[in-house]
Amino acid sequence: MRIVKVTSIDDEALYAYTHLTDLQLRNRLEPDKGLFIAESPKVITRALTANVEPISLLVEEPWLAQMEETFHHIDEVWGPDIPVFVASPDQLKSITGYRLHRGALAAMRRWPLPSIEQICNNAHRIAIMENIVDHANVGALIRSAAALDIDAVVITPSCGDPLYRRAARVSMGTVFQVPWTRINEDDPHGWPIQGLQQIHNLGFTTAAMALRDDSLSLDQLVQRLDSGSIDKLALIFGTEGDGLSDQTICHSHLTVRIPMSHGVDSLNVAASSAVAFYATKPKLA
Repeated sequence: MRIVKVTSIDDEALYAYTHLTDLQLRNRLEPDKGLFIAESPKVITRALTANVEPISLLVEEPWLAQMEETFHHIDEVWGPDIPVFVASPDQLKSITGYRLHRGALAAMRRWPLPSIEQICNNAHRIAIMENIVDHANVGALIRSAAALDIDAVVITPSCGDPLYRRAARVSMGTVFQVPWTRINEDDPHGWPIQGLQQIHNLGFTTAAMALRDDSLSLDQLVQRLDSGSIDKLALIFGTEGDGLSDQTICHSHLTVRIPMSHGVDSLNVAASSAVAFYATKPKLA
């Protein structure tokens, strides 16, 4: 590693950390130089384990010794020329706007997203996020997907980016472990009708998670899974507040609800996805 002491946060070498928002990192520099910022040693380590290419690291000085193993791994895989910018706690706080509890950031290279067919090959349970815009919810859903054996995650064109800093952090780095891709990215109007048809053509039964009078209960969905009448299942979760679009519900095979008590109308999408993933998890023989 090349250890570089930060003398000024205005250094042009720190431009990706200091001047570009998550959206700018993704859009302004694509397609050949698209970057994202990974935050915390755990997230960085899981990205590196998934063979994501590091461009540079920005580390709070007290964390240097604790990251020696990470630096050694980078040297072995990517060579000794990756710079590690070392900042004081105050410098790092002035860059991020808040005190990092785990004092490390990494600028990393985005990778070409796989096709729907690629991530759904051999998949039997997938999750679809429709227009979920809160990055914490995106990250939480992916973390639950990893923990509860969801095979892949599909996100719609207007959904938040799983590689945004907060989403990746909330996911605890599982965004680098669960296969995911964006459907109809080149045609925002292709979702939901064309996108759902694509999912159906791959053999999935689509279950829109929505509170409708004609919805199946989650228990009834599980009964169908247990009976073998559903082989491949796609659970669809909607945006905060409005939920799923009417078109998505209309063109899905099933509508499913989680029964509520005490007058609660619904769960946050992070909670409801975890409940649905757990309930539909294949039972061990």
